[in-house]
Amino acid sequence: MALKQDNLTSKFSGWLIVATLLVLIYLLSPILAPFLAAAILAYICNPIVDSIENWSLGKLRFGRTNASSIMTLIVITTVLLLLLIVLPLLQKELMMVVERLPIYTTYLKLHLDPWLMQNFGIALEFNTEKLQTILSENWKSAGGLMGSMLLTLSSHGMTIIAWLLNVLLVPLVLFYFLRDWHLLLASIGELVPRKIFITTKKIATDIDAVLAAFLRGQLTVMLLMSVFYAIGLKLAGLDLALPIGILAGALGFVPYLGIGLGILLATISGLLEFNTLSQFTPVVVVFSLGQLLESMWLTPNLVGDRIGLHPVTVIFSLLAGGQLFGFTGVLLALPASAAIAVALRHLRRQYFDGNLYQ
Repeated sequence: MALKQDNLTSKFSGWLIVATLLVLIYLLSPILAPFLAAAILAYICNPIVDSIENWSLGKLRFGRTNASSIMTLIVITTVLLLLLIVLPLLQKELMMVVERLPIYTTYLKLHLDPWLMQNFGIALEFNTEKLQTILSENWKSAGGLMGSMLLTLSSHGMTIIAWLLNVLLVPLVLFYFLRDWHLLLASIGELVPRKIFITTKKIATDIDAVLAAFLRGQLTVMLLMSVFYAIGLKLAGLDLALPIGILAGALGFVPYLGIGLGILLATISGLLEFNTLSQFTPVVVVFSLGQLLESMWLTPNLVGDRIGLHPVTVIFSLLAGGQLFGFTGVLLALPASAAIAVALRHLRRQYFDGNLYQ
C-alpha cells in the first residue's frame, strides 16, 4: 500500500513539474525569442564547432572556447555582410522606382484610363508630380537617420531599446550555448528519470537525426539556390541580381515565399531596367530552372523524405504554426512537426506492444 502511494506521489510530482515548466514558458514567452534563436543557431553550428575544437597550431589546440568564439564571429559577420549587400541595393531600387514613376503613370493614363472609362466609367485621378515629390522627400528624410531615430526613441524608446537588447543577446547567448552545448545536454540527461532514460535517449537520438538531416540539408539547398539565382539573374541582365538571388534562395525554406518574393522583386527590377517584354524571358527561364533544380534534384538528394511527414501534414503544420505563433511559427512548423512525429511513432510502438492493445 505504501509503495503504491509512493508511486502515485512520484507521478503527481512529475506532472506538477511539467505543468509548472509549461506555465513558466507561457509567462516568459515575450523574452524567450533571443534564447530560442540562439538555441537553433547553436544546434545547427555545433558540429562545426566540434570540428574547429580539434584544430591545432603546432602543439596548441583551439579548444572549445576559441572554437565557439570563431563560430559566433562567423555568424555575426555573415549577417552583417548580408545586410550591407542587400539594404543598399534595395535602396537603389526604391530610388529608381521614384525616378521612373512619371513614365509608368503616364503609360497608365494613356492606356488604362481610357479602358476603365469605357468599361466602368472610372477615371484615374492622381497628380504624378505631387506623388513623386512626396516619395522623394520622404525617402530623403529617411536618409537623415539620426533625426528619425531621435524622434522614434522619444515616443517608443523602451520598445526600441528592448528590441536592440534582444538582438544583442542572440550572439552572446549563442556563444555560451556553443561553449557549453555538451555540458547542457548532459545536465538535461541527468534530470530524466532513470526508468525512462533509455527510451527518452532513443527518442531524442531519433529526433536529432531527423532534425539534423532536415536543417543542414535545407541550409545547403538555400545556399546553392542563392548562388544559382544570383548568377542566373545576373546573366539575365538584372543589375540587382545579387540581393534578389540571396533573398529568393535564403527564404526558400518557407514554401512559396522565396520563389514568390524573388519573382516579385525581379519583375519590379525588370520593369525599371528593361525596355521590352522579351527581355523578361531569361528571368522566367532562371526561376523555372531554379524550381526544377530544387524540387527534382537538390531537395530529394539533400533533404529527401527524412522529415517523414505526409504532404497534407506539412500543409496543416504550416497553417497551424502560422495561426498559433505567426511568422515564427511558420519557420519552426516543419522541424517541430518532425520532432513530434518521431515521438508519436515511439508512443505508437509502445501502444501496440502494451497490455491495453494486446
